[in-house]
This record gives sequence, C-alpha cells and structure tokens, in this order.
Amino acid sequence: MADPDEPHRSTNTNASTEAHPPAWRVLDEEHLQHCKVFDVHRATMESPQTGDSHPFFRIESPEWVNIVALTQDEHLVLVRQFRHGSRVVTLEIPGGLVDPGEDPATAAARELLEETGYRVGRLESLGSINPNPALFGNRVHMQVALDCEQIAEIKNDSTEHTTVELLPLTRLRDVVREIGIDHALAVAALYAFEIWWASDR
Repeated sequence: MADPDEPHRSTNTNASTEAHPPAWRVLDEEHLQHCKVFDVHRATMESPQTGDSHPFFRIESPEWVNIVALTQDEHLVLVRQFRHGSRVVTLEIPGGLVDPGEDPATAAARELLEETGYRVGRLESLGSINPNPALFGNRVHMQVALDCEQIAEIKNDSTEHTTVELLPLTRLRDVVREIGIDHALAVAALYAFEIWWASDR
C-alpha cells in the first residue's frame, strides 16, 4: 500500500526525458475576412510528426488592455454593458483595444476615462496574457489603475453603452465566487491584481 505521506510520482517513465512538442510548419495562409475589430485567416499547417497537412483558423486582432481600477477608498470601478456574444448584460472591468501607436498604459488611461469618467492617478503593469492560444495571436495587457477619481461623464459611442458600479475591494472574492463576474479575461486580470496586491507592491 502506498504511503499517503509520500509525494505523488508520475508513472510515466518518459516524463523527464520527453522533449517539448515540435512546432508545426506554415505551408500557406489565406486572409478570409475582415470583421472590423479582427481578421480571420486560414492557414495550411504541416504536422511535424506525420508530414500531413491540415487547415487551421486564426483570429488576428490588435492588442487589448484590461484595467483593474481602484479608488482611494479602495472601491473597484466596474462597468455593466450588453455583450453581443453572450447576449446578456455583464459586470466587468473596463477595457478595450490598444490603438495604433499607443502603449498599454496610455490605452488603459484612455479606456478608463471613456468608459467610466474616472481618471487614473497611477498605473502599474500586471503583465500580459494570450486570450486563447488556439485561435488568437494577440496579447491582453493587464493594468492596475490606482487613486482613481471621477472627473468626467462617460463617453460612450453609438455601439457601446456602459454604466459604472463601485464594488468594495473586500467584496471582490465573494462576487467572483458567485460568478457575478464571468468574463474570463476580467477574472484573470483580477487574479493577477490579487497577487500583486498581496505582495509588497
């Protein structure tokens, strides 16, 4: 009988010697459609193991930015908006596209002001992640905005309508556990923020 106090060891004897999977080779790539905020491409890829070719689809988009915004009295600045994919009104953190020539911090300050009317006092990077490596090639930059204060009205365009909600930071975990925030990239940014907040900063 195995000792319950012994650490688990893999039974796969090749686990420590097996190399990483090799990359596939691009044989051909075709632009299929431009869809305003992203482009769809079809690539013919060659398997490094069999030499067979297979079609794959890739979505190309500009860089994105998500902002975890915190007021001086430690309230998170959140937005509610209708999402056309899920067709429901969601609770999220502010975010959007990084414009050509912008850096993520500039985009974060701009998006926060446009969507919420809040101005950032200080910005810190929380790193960046890939939204879904199976389909996307872009990055999502995560920024924390500190000492935020409301200075303006929300500047929604004709296709975006947001309202602002302030959430006490102490209630964040409860809201996420209750799936009050179910946008995966927003949850990822909030998790990165929690790690950062718990550190020395």
